[in-house]
Amino acid sequence: MLLLVFEKGKEPNRIISTSRIMNGNTREIDTAAQFPFHARVVRILLAAFCLALSACAGAIHRPSQVENLKALPVALDPNFEIRKMQQYFLDPMAKPITAQTDPSVAFERGYRMYGAITALDQHQRFGTYFDVFWRARRDADVRVQLEYRQEKLHAFVQAREVRYPHALGHHRTEFSIIGDDFFDDGRVIAWRVSLIVDGRIAATTRSYLWE
Repeated sequence: MLLLVFEKGKEPNRIISTSRIMNGNTREIDTAAQFPFHARVVRILLAAFCLALSACAGAIHRPSQVENLKALPVALDPNFEIRKMQQYFLDPMAKPITAQTDPSVAFERGYRMYGAITALDQHQRFGTYFDVFWRARRDADVRVQLEYRQEKLHAFVQAREVRYPHALGHHRTEFSIIGDDFFDDGRVIAWRVSLIVDGRIAATTRSYLWE
């Protein structure tokens, strides 16, 4: 049995002494020597941990709309590569999921609709999702740009991009044309994804209908 004894008037939140009762014998333990951590040190460590978490949260890359889209020169660089491109259309008119539905289709739909409880929540999830898997073999400032056309806008090209300072290694970038953007302007009918380095297109891939 371990008995903890706190002494008044000493440093706050610190155990001053303990007594261990085993087989009727009592032995006093100096906790200051056994456990030298002060409560203030613990608070400092917790604060540092919270700052580290907030820094990680701030590293999330979110797409922004490109206001003045300009044609860029192409200078393909083997140090930059788009490894894979995934496109998923969450159709508001899709048939209900049944036991005969392909498991992968059911999983993707459930993943995209997770947490959408109300009709308004679900309205904001419908549309086209893009996942870009790419790699940078050297340290560089990289912009991942998605250019796209939508049904109701015909040949009009829009673009969104995400910037990665010091983008060395493997990355996954997500774009989504959903909610009001989808219902107002229609489904994405053609697209091109580019990795832009130093104002030039270093790697690119496109859909079949892109010209």
